[in-house]
Amino acid sequence: MIELRNLLFCLLLLAPVAAVATPLVKPAAMPLGPGPDRVAAGVARMVDSILEFTHWPTERPTVRLCLAGAVAHGERLDEVDLSDGTRLSLLPLAGDASPPWSQCDALYIGALDAAAARRLIAATRGAPIVTIAEDDPECSSGAMFCLLFEPQSLSFQLNIDAISRSLVRIDPRVLRMAKGGY
Repeated sequence: MIELRNLLFCLLLLAPVAAVATPLVKPAAMPLGPGPDRVAAGVARMVDSILEFTHWPTERPTVRLCLAGAVAHGERLDEVDLSDGTRLSLLPLAGDASPPWSQCDALYIGALDAAAARRLIAATRGAPIVTIAEDDPECSSGAMFCLLFEPQSLSFQLNIDAISRSLVRIDPRVLRMAKGGY
């Protein structure tokens, strides 16, 4: 009986070591590159990549990206061109007011208080709109994609629940990228 108790005690002591030794899954990261606007350039490439893997119920000649809140890294979003020639049209929103969703194909949310961001994202339910949060590292707003900024790279967290409830379809390869695969 004492030996069994000692064995359990040793296993309990080793459990934290085993948990730390388990490799953490990191999403695929995009290097930011050189230059003063490297974060904005990385955000533009990341948004381009997300939209490339998005399929709306009907074809879009122009993807209308609505911008909400204080967008910190959106200076180069107007440079995004999808590989099929589709252009990106930017539509800044006033405050945190919900626009007529027929004007937006994607929603990029900058800094907003958490409640306002959740209200805005909740208002997109039932509409074919991709939601991307710039300032939500815990991904608690309900956005489909949350950008994760690191000193030399940019990655994203994926909200499977938000994607599964959406009217847009995201290519399954994005899930693999979010789990660190290519």
